[in-house]
Amino acid sequence: MKEVERTQYLEELDRWKDSPDIVKVILGVRRAGKSVVMDQHMRRMIEAGTDPKDILFMDFESSDHDDIKDHGDLNTYIAERIPRNRRTYIFLDEVQRVEGWERTVNSLMVDYDADIYITGSNAYLLSSELSTYLSGRYVEIKVFPFSFAEFLEGHPALPDADRNFRFQQYLRTGGIPLTDPDRGDRYNRMILEGIYNTVLVKDTATRMGIRDLSGLDRIARFLMDNSGNTTNVDNIAKATGLAKKTVEKYIRSLAEAFLFYKVERYDVVGKKLLNSHEKYYPVDTGMARAVLDRGISDTSRPLENIVFLELMRRGYRVRVGSFRDREVDFTAEKDGKVEYYQVCLTMLDDSTFDREVRSMKAIDDNYPKTVLSLDSVVRDMPDGLIHRNVIEWLLG
Repeated sequence: MKEVERTQYLEELDRWKDSPDIVKVILGVRRAGKSVVMDQHMRRMIEAGTDPKDILFMDFESSDHDDIKDHGDLNTYIAERIPRNRRTYIFLDEVQRVEGWERTVNSLMVDYDADIYITGSNAYLLSSELSTYLSGRYVEIKVFPFSFAEFLEGHPALPDADRNFRFQQYLRTGGIPLTDPDRGDRYNRMILEGIYNTVLVKDTATRMGIRDLSGLDRIARFLMDNSGNTTNVDNIAKATGLAKKTVEKYIRSLAEAFLFYKVERYDVVGKKLLNSHEKYYPVDTGMARAVLDRGISDTSRPLENIVFLELMRRGYRVRVGSFRDREVDFTAEKDGKVEYYQVCLTMLDDSTFDREVRSMKAIDDNYPKTVLSLDSVVRDMPDGLIHRNVIEWLLG
């Protein structure tokens, strides 16, 4: 597979380059490509004229740094390698493995002219002492698995295959960069199962002190199996045989490891959040399929999952729209503007068309309302509603 330039994230890092008062925190699920984004940013800097001697990179998953146990060791290592009289660019990959690393980051901002970038595979990175030490002096950059556009860049359509074929592969394989749709299900399943197990052990169980790995696995599998379905702690506790407090703790740890995203329900009429029956979406459709070890007979749920992740990539705040006895798949808000999205396999069936249109028309405001489907031909829509092919939308 050709290397895919993660342009979206690189452009964001470029905007924050040479801002020594702001730490750039690159977050995302394990193997989403955070280290590659960091490496690509460093290469772009060098191509633009930065002296490689002014860049210090440390990968804390490498055995090269096994002797660095805490912030004291890290302070000593860095002090021996960077000057005080000129700008230095410091890249710390998976820095949460070093005890007290927050103190090092804080002291670098105080004692040196340092432009700092860090990566982590857990949102706990930001809820730890980092926020105390930095008091808002950081920007969070979320890295997701490949979008469909990036997937196509890495795996161009073959001479005998079109984009629809590649999209079916994307539904099955997902967007984790290590996977390869042309190497078959067994190859990809082994990679994705390995990543899943590593996330469970390293990014959840070990950090949270969870001993019951089987219970954690049951929760994760339940959420994957019910992707896009409304649920709550009571239902999950009943289905898995675990106590409610345990379920809450496990779900929180899985979300902090970016394995799932919790989506709240929003009362479109009352303009308020609803406190029950939220939805959960896996970070990758291919991983969910591999972990559940089944085919892709139901395309609608992974399709909805892919649209959700794309809205998140595009910087929207995403919720499930709820009103009266109806529901809109996604209410997406950005920069004070709202958009509504319904996702379905086809709008060619009249009953589906009537259902989706009825749900959208019931929302009495002037914000854009779009129905996304796999149909190659879009239908005319009433009252300003929009029907779009989901592949075209993903690539738009």
